[in-house]
Amino acid sequence: MSMWRAPRRATLRAVAGTILTAVLVAPAASAVAATPAAQRAGATATVAPAAASPWRTVKLVDGSTGKIYKLGAHHYRMEIVYRGEVYARLEANQHDAGVDGNGMYVVLTLDGKVHSWTGGTHQGPGSFRLPDGSTAVVTRVGLGHYRAQIVYRGEVYARLEANQHDAGVDGNGMFVVLSMGGQISASVR
Repeated sequence: MSMWRAPRRATLRAVAGTILTAVLVAPAASAVAATPAAQRAGATATVAPAAASPWRTVKLVDGSTGKIYKLGAHHYRMEIVYRGEVYARLEANQHDAGVDGNGMYVVLTLDGKVHSWTGGTHQGPGSFRLPDGSTAVVTRVGLGHYRAQIVYRGEVYARLEANQHDAGVDGNGMFVVLSMGGQISASVR
């Protein structure tokens, strides 16, 4: 049974849609402006076959499917699909991406790997012990804006910033997601 529920789904769609729109609209507008007017008038855009179909698909822990598209070197997009409906999109472009989908956490790495899990949630701000023995120090910066430092033996090994969208990271086999609501969860593969 999927953990996706309607109220959070709308929020996830809005956040993911805003991010995706910002990423897609600017290049598309530039491409249209660079296309000769004669071509724009009657031609239809063609999509490269690689962009139209997923590079690969994975089953997520809640039974939903992750459709992963390879967009370039260290650039992947994933759609989380359940019962034919897209509930969230993640884009890892030169850095990992993550999302909290109502308690199911998903990290998409910059090399196209995916890890999903449930549980282990802590609500920030505060300090929380993570599965590998490190500590997450979560601070609230503002509305929908949290930061986390992953500290191990007194040294900061990673930083996450969830500013109006969730953030995720693969820290050498420990996956961490920080949501824009201050929830943090980690899983060791």
